[in-house]
Amino acid sequence: MKRQAAVALIGPRQVGKTTLALAIAEQTEALYLDLEAGADRAKLADPALFLSEYEDRLVILDEIHRAPELFQELRGLIDRGRRAGKAMGRFLILGSASMDLLRQSGESLAGRIEYVPLNPLDVLDVTAATAPMAALWVRGGLPDSLLAASDTDSLAFRRDFIRTYLQRDVAEFTQRRLPAETLERLWTMLAHGQGGLLNASRLAASLGVSSPTVTGYIDLLVNLLLVRRLRPFHANVRKRLVKSPKVYVRDSGLVHALLGIESHNALAGHPVAGASWEGFVIENLLAAVPPGTAASFFRTQAGAEIDLVLELPGRRKPWAIEVKLGLTPSSSRGFLHARGDIEPERAFIVYSGDERYPLSEDVEAIGLREMAAALQESG
Repeated sequence: MKRQAAVALIGPRQVGKTTLALAIAEQTEALYLDLEAGADRAKLADPALFLSEYEDRLVILDEIHRAPELFQELRGLIDRGRRAGKAMGRFLILGSASMDLLRQSGESLAGRIEYVPLNPLDVLDVTAATAPMAALWVRGGLPDSLLAASDTDSLAFRRDFIRTYLQRDVAEFTQRRLPAETLERLWTMLAHGQGGLLNASRLAASLGVSSPTVTGYIDLLVNLLLVRRLRPFHANVRKRLVKSPKVYVRDSGLVHALLGIESHNALAGHPVAGASWEGFVIENLLAAVPPGTAASFFRTQAGAEIDLVLELPGRRKPWAIEVKLGLTPSSSRGFLHARGDIEPERAFIVYSGDERYPLSEDVEAIGLREMAAALQESG
């Protein structure tokens, strides 16, 4: 809020945006408007007239996607405020859609707004006293899911979340009706193949639709911050590299809800456990990296592989991260060969334990929470 007149917090529903906004309003005496409430929308029938009375207070506009026409009005208010010397931090805007969809909602606020993705809770947000690591992995980071009274209640919440997105939010955000059943089947297939290479043709054949349709559905899930496409790292090596992106359902709790996995006991014996842990680790690490970090994976056709390659700002060489589920991590031959190809500055194996120790001269075993903290401090 130091350089912009407005800040937008964006993310999937139920990540705690409203709770955060209400806390800010209470501490700062800000004006809070919930645009899902008809009474608050009615106050903005003439936005310029109403908001001009609150030029000296922070104005919080929650669920901005309900009134996208406000963007054009905000642009005029911000510009007039700048001329009057009121240039910084006037509006806090919250929306349950992605940055791209918010940008399409109204006239551009380029140079006047900063977008801040608000992710679900991660390992640096949650202490062991609040919730064990296993609970965060199984239930995911949506607050109502993580803090539910039981695994059964948590799973029920996540299933309702998925149903709401498919039946209401998707149509609302895209302004068109998509077949919810097809989208749910695709979402479930992505959960089954968590962390796998994207093969749109295979998915299309299973769903009975075209490859462009599948690509469009995945674009939608990416835009809604529900799915991540991790691009391949293109190193200048004389080897055949995998060119397809890897696809992850971003919240581990949603992976398990889509697959009907209720508890840690059920997850431990499920074939998706290793891939689920990999996606959980990657999301937590990407939530901790400094701004400007480029994330990718590295894989050759011969099998050399690095799960996560991080190009941190200001560093000449990347960091290489391998993810292992279990308490006895070891460095694989594929990880060894891949390190030889890209020559990372540092290399880590993130495993399920907490101790940090060297596995070899250039590879450390490290727990997830400590790895996330190291990345946060690297910026």
